[in-house]
Amino acid sequence: MTARSRAWLDERYGEADLILQAGRGERPLILDAGCGAGHSILAWAGERLRAVDYVGIDASDAIRVARTRFGERGLAGLFVQGSLMRVPVPEECFDLILAEGVLHHTDDTRAALLALTSRLRRGGRMLFYVYRRKGPIREFTDDYLRARLHEMSPTQGWEALMPLTRLGKALGDADVTVDVPEAIDLLGIPAGPISVQRLFYWHVFKAFYAPEMTVDEMNHVNFDWYAPVNARRHTIEEVREWCAEAGLEIDREVVEPAGITIVSTRM
Repeated sequence: MTARSRAWLDERYGEADLILQAGRGERPLILDAGCGAGHSILAWAGERLRAVDYVGIDASDAIRVARTRFGERGLAGLFVQGSLMRVPVPEECFDLILAEGVLHHTDDTRAALLALTSRLRRGGRMLFYVYRRKGPIREFTDDYLRARLHEMSPTQGWEALMPLTRLGKALGDADVTVDVPEAIDLLGIPAGPISVQRLFYWHVFKAFYAPEMTVDEMNHVNFDWYAPVNARRHTIEEVREWCAEAGLEIDREVVEPAGITIVSTRM
């Protein structure tokens, strides 16, 4: 999973040397907003973190795991449990802010981006990823399943998702491709060949599939998607508007079916 994460982060953000190039002095000051257990930043930046001053903030107790993981690698960092809407530092403080897959888990994605941008110095870099809005069937299913899981305990939710995960695996193992003869614009389904598993995955329900992973590992990916109460999805037009409002000039944007990645500079 670490190797998969590193490859995906490199593909979207580019090489992690970005964090070394962000500072005005010898040691850039970076904020990992919504750092969780530190998985993403350690996978992406790794040993480069020795050359920066790192601050991680997260609303959950996962920061304890992040602190432990940094310690095991001999890396220094300051870890704060709190809201990224109110980072306890002066404005225009950080050289680089990474918000990898976190803004959409707040009550207001736009407000979260603006709040973080205020803590970024002029000329500093803002890197973030948000979920992309999908077709109407998938959007309905996502909201429906998320609401149902919210009524359950984590254990009940895990078990309730397992049949969906097994169906996703069966579709993937079948390895069947269909050719959509023409685009179905009403449902957001493009024309062309697509595997049956991906047709369901992108347009009906999320049922992750990777042949090298166990059913439990695939169920973990699905549970991670459906369990959070907040998991907002957005269009690239919305994201561009927010960046303009925040005074961010977009240097790189990667728009995929799953989400939108932005590398930007505060002007």
